Amino acid sequence: MIDMEPLTIGLIGVGALIALILFGVRVYLAAPFVGLFGLVAIIGWDAGAGMVGTIPHSKSVTYTLSVLPMFILIGYLAFHAGITQAAFDAARKWFGWVPGGLAVATVFATAGFAAVSGASTATAAVFARIAIPDMLRYGYDKRLAAGVVAAGGTLASLIPPSAILVIYAIIVEESVGRLLLAGFIPGLVSALIYAALIIGQCMIWPNLGRPITGFTWGDRMRSLPGTSPILIVIAIIFSAIYLGWATPTEAGALGAFVVFVMAVARGMRWRALKDALLESAKLTVMIFSLIWGILVFVRFLGFAGLPEAFSEFVVQLPLPPIMVMIAILLGYAVLGMFMDAIGMLLLTLPVVYPAVIGLGYDPIWFGIIVVKMAEICLITPPIGLNCFVVAGVRPDIPVSLVFRGIGPFFVADVITVGLFLAFPQLILWLPQQMLN
Repeated sequence: MIDMEPLTIGLIGVGALIALILFGVRVYLAAPFVGLFGLVAIIGWDAGAGMVGTIPHSKSVTYTLSVLPMFILIGYLAFHAGITQAAFDAARKWFGWVPGGLAVATVFATAGFAAVSGASTATAAVFARIAIPDMLRYGYDKRLAAGVVAAGGTLASLIPPSAILVIYAIIVEESVGRLLLAGFIPGLVSALIYAALIIGQCMIWPNLGRPITGFTWGDRMRSLPGTSPILIVIAIIFSAIYLGWATPTEAGALGAFVVFVMAVARGMRWRALKDALLESAKLTVMIFSLIWGILVFVRFLGFAGLPEAFSEFVVQLPLPPIMVMIAILLGYAVLGMFMDAIGMLLLTLPVVYPAVIGLGYDPIWFGIIVVKMAEICLITPPIGLNCFVVAGVRPDIPVSLVFRGIGPFFVADVITVGLFLAFPQLILWLPQQMLN
C-alpha cells in the first residue's frame, strides 16, 4: 500500500493509462496492468491481486454477456452463407434508379446486414468486398464508394442486434432488451439521413454516382425472396424481445439457429461453417479480453473514488445540463480519434455515467447517444477503424482517400446527434412501449 490519497492514486492511474495508450500499448493490456498496480497501491498486494484474479471468471459466466457470441455468430453465418450478397442485389434493384442509387442501395443493404450482425468492422469488411466493385464498375467516384461502405458499417452499432449496445448495458447494468429496442429507430433515422445525403450530393454532382436503370418490377419482386433470412431473423429477435417472449440471449440463440438452418438449405458447406465459427470465436475472445481488462481498471477507479468525485464536480457546474452534455459529447469526439469504440466506452462510462444520471438524463437515451458517438469515432482519423478496414480489403483505395470520402457522412452524423438531442422521443418511444 502507498501512503497517498486514493483519489490522487486514481488520477495518476488515469494519466498512466492515457500515456500507455498513446505509446501504442493495447487497451486490453494497459487497462488491467494499471488497474492491478492501482489496487495494490490502495488496498495492498493480497487483496488487490486476489480481486484481479477473480474478475475474468466472475464476469465471463454472467448470463447477460452470453448474448454477444450469439449476435456475432448470426452475422458471420449470414456472410458465409451468401445471404449478404442477396441483400445487396435486392437493394440495388429497388433503389438503383435514384441519383447515387448504388450508394443508396449500399446504405440500406448495410442496414439490413446490421440487423443480423452486431459488428461494425465486419459489416464494413463484407461490403467492401461486395458493394465497392459494383460501384466502381458503374463509374462511381472512389471516394463516395469507399466512404459509404465505411459509414454504412457503423449502422451495426445501433441497429439491433448490436454488440456495443450490449456492452453498454453490461457496464451500466441497464436492460439489454430496452437498449436493443431503443436503437432501432435511431438506426433507421441514421440510414435515411445517409441516403438523403447521397441523393443530394449526386443531384448536385452527377458524376459522383449516376442512377442504374434497366430493372423491371419483375426483377425487383424476384429479388425479395433472397432477403427473407434477414427479415425472418429481424422479426424473431425484435418480436421476442419486444413482446417479452424471450431474453436477448434466447432471441439471439434462436436467430443464430434460424440463420444456420437457412445457410445449410442454401448449400453451406463444412469449410464455410468452420470459417464462420472460427471468426465468431476470435471476435468474441477479443471483446471478452477487452471487457476483462477494463473491468479490472474500473474496480480500481471505484476504490479510488474517482467516479463519485467526477459526478459531484459535473453536477455542481454552474451550467445548463444540455451544455454539460454537449461538452461530454465533444470529449467523446476527441477521445474517439485515438481509441477504438468499445475500449473508449469501457474506459469512460464508469466515470461519465454517474455524472450523466446525476444531471437527470435517461440512461437509455444516453446509451444511444454515446453509441452514436462511438459510431462517429469509427470513421474519424487517425484511428477510424472502419476506414482502415475498407482500405485493407481494397488495396487500390488508399486510406487517405477513404477518410476524404467519409467527410460528408461525418457531417450527417453530427446532424443526426443534434436531432437526438432535440427530440429524445426518437430514442425513447419504442422502449417505452415495451413497458406499457
